[in-house]
Amino acid sequence: MDIKAEKLDLIQWLTQLTDKKIINEIKALRKEKSDWWNDISNEEKAEIEEGLAQANKGEVVSHEQVMTKYDKWL
Repeated sequence: MDIKAEKLDLIQWLTQLTDKKIINEIKALRKEKSDWWNDISNEEKAEIEEGLAQANKGEVVSHEQVMTKYDKWL
């Protein structure tokens, strides 16, 4: 079934729906925000993926080390 036919099928189903709980769930779903990952740039995604790869390789610095290094600006 193509997307247009699926939409029409859903519309028909919605017009016959009487269950208030399901209607409220659909309304809540409609208000949900999109996944932030889809809203960031490819550059930001690449930076995050690079950081995760570094962390997986153990290339990390502790919070304490960072705070010691940058304490003079706090």
